[in-house]
Amino acid sequence: MHGTTHTVRPVRRIPVIAAAVALAAGMLVSLGAPAAHAAAGATLPFTSVEAESAITTGTRIGPDYTQGTLASEASGRQAVRLTSGQRVEFTVPRAANAVNLAYSVPDGQSGTLNVYVNGTRLAKTLAVTSKYSYIDTGWIPGARTHHFFDDARLLLGQNVQPGDRVAFESTGTQVTVDVADFEQVAGAATQPAGSVSVTSKGADPSGQGDSTQAFRDAIAAAQGGVVWIPPGDYRLTSSLSGVQNVTLQGAGSWYSVVHTSRFIDQSGSLGNVHIKDFAVLGEVTERVDSSPDNFVNGSLGPNSSVSGMWIQHLKVGLWLTGNNDNLVVENNRILDTTADGLNLNGTARGVRVRDNFLRNQGDDALAMWSLYSPDTNSSFENNTISQPNLANGIAIYGGTDLAVRNNLISDTNALGSGIAISNQKFLDPFFPLAGTITVDGNTLVRTGAMNPNWNHPMGALRVDSYDSAINATVNITNTTISDSPYSAFEFVSGGGQGYPVGNVTVDGATVRNTGTVVVQAEAQGAATFRNVTAAGVGSAGVYNCPYPANSGAFALTDGGGNSGWNSTWSDCSTWPQPGQGNPSPDPGRNLAKGRPATASGSQDIYTPGKAVDGDASSYWESTNNAFPQSFTVDLGSSQPVRRLVLRLPPLTVWQARTQTLSVLGSTDGSGYTTVLGSAGYRFDPATGNTVTVTLPGGTNLRYLRLNVTANTGWPAAQFSEVEAYLS
Repeated sequence: MHGTTHTVRPVRRIPVIAAAVALAAGMLVSLGAPAAHAAAGATLPFTSVEAESAITTGTRIGPDYTQGTLASEASGRQAVRLTSGQRVEFTVPRAANAVNLAYSVPDGQSGTLNVYVNGTRLAKTLAVTSKYSYIDTGWIPGARTHHFFDDARLLLGQNVQPGDRVAFESTGTQVTVDVADFEQVAGAATQPAGSVSVTSKGADPSGQGDSTQAFRDAIAAAQGGVVWIPPGDYRLTSSLSGVQNVTLQGAGSWYSVVHTSRFIDQSGSLGNVHIKDFAVLGEVTERVDSSPDNFVNGSLGPNSSVSGMWIQHLKVGLWLTGNNDNLVVENNRILDTTADGLNLNGTARGVRVRDNFLRNQGDDALAMWSLYSPDTNSSFENNTISQPNLANGIAIYGGTDLAVRNNLISDTNALGSGIAISNQKFLDPFFPLAGTITVDGNTLVRTGAMNPNWNHPMGALRVDSYDSAINATVNITNTTISDSPYSAFEFVSGGGQGYPVGNVTVDGATVRNTGTVVVQAEAQGAATFRNVTAAGVGSAGVYNCPYPANSGAFALTDGGGNSGWNSTWSDCSTWPQPGQGNPSPDPGRNLAKGRPATASGSQDIYTPGKAVDGDASSYWESTNNAFPQSFTVDLGSSQPVRRLVLRLPPLTVWQARTQTLSVLGSTDGSGYTTVLGSAGYRFDPATGNTVTVTLPGGTNLRYLRLNVTANTGWPAAQFSEVEAYLS
């Protein structure tokens, strides 16, 4: 969303799908990509254990997918609520000496948790607070209060082994525990030879004094070398600028801690900046998009890097503009930001963002946004993303030759998919998708969400021609999608203008337990599917109902090797509900209403869509004086059509006439066979200007075509409604 409001898509005139979904979430595990392909996600220094899988005297909540509920933002959509004296006890999965706990407390409250190791209470407690939670962004359409969870970390002061027990106990404040990350933290690193320590320039490691000037002086003194940040807590009261040709290095992110809400803020740099191995903890308690409350705001310059950082409680981790050519961002933790985790805001060239862990972002966790100039030849690779609570896990908004590879994304919430490939521009000048967009080897778990602006859901992986047609080549390969509450793949023109989505190939995908459909096609365009297998499909294989209704068809080409999703949702006037199955077709429903329609020609404003809009007073008229003419409607799937009703406007000014036509049908849109030979059909206003055509038994067609060779009342083919029925 990038600091601007989402454009509100016109609400579709169809029922709102229920936002509450009862799905078993279970414990999140790292699901591998298909065989012979690299595993998805980052290589992490910790192992996570879900609270709902632990022993507890508290109350398990969830699973819940309803926007605005606590469980909907939890990892696995489940958590454990503790009241005073209640505890949750984790079995340690690996050797560890530290733990990071994701939790939530009620708005306006703070407190502590007692910590026990193998039944013995530690002298230290873990502080918990709502200070950084409960964010309101009323300027973003569809947003509600969100960002309920936070993270708190603790060095245990001892080593624990696999099978040991670590418990957390509420001391009075209600605390909802989500997940615990167990980690073996190495000892603090020592100062590199020849480096300039910030303490030598007067920095205060107690955190009491203002160390801003000491950091500036150390950076100035260490040009071409290393600024050393020893273990301690350092308070900065304003941002750093003019940072170039220097390394900022700490003793480790558990030891060297900088407290500031604005670390680096600069529009340009000569580059060669390397930031590594310390923590930056902010004090951002709300989202103010006009304020640069970011770890990095602007440019680090070419050939720079950020690694081994712990970034928490800021608006954005890295908001990158200007020259960041060949930047590498790797092996970082970005937690609890009120907006994006990282945003390449145009101009990025050769940027690699890899092996990072992101949790609890208030906007897109990782985004490329091609504003002012295109992001090019850049990638998001092997990142683990959990619980973005107001947008996408990964979003690509425009750009050229970009890649999203081997990422593990879980538990997206409102307004978000796991991955979005989009031409939504937000602002101008914007550079749409171009070249080849590679989306390969990604695993998406419980991703996709209800979009309250659209009144219908977003898929786990979304390709969106929001503000312009997608003309880039989009290759989606080796994808695993598990437990999506709604659809797996969505193709949509989210701005409601019906721009086409084209040049898409989906090759190699495993879809497990999707709530509604495998493919949710809502835009005109085309995609080829190969080797896509599905199991546990909630409603039907395909929902193919382009919006606006007459914007054009979406063609799904079967490239072979597909299985488990060959059915099509039968009724475009309703949304499939998660798990409901595909209802039997209603024999009294007009199969052609609202479906994509085309014609060999049209006169002025009398376009084909007017013959399937349900309004008998509007009509299609072909090119005049140019028989024969044809009208074709795509019913979405092969149907045993038995009856057609053809209408002209029911007005006396429409004199009686006879139109000579034949009926043809096709199951694939290419080869047509004659269903009924040419015959004359009389339309008379005295009988409602309506003709009923009975089709032979055994007729089965998806594409219905009327071929008109004559009209005694006007030198063109004319229909106000073409209706198709099963009986």
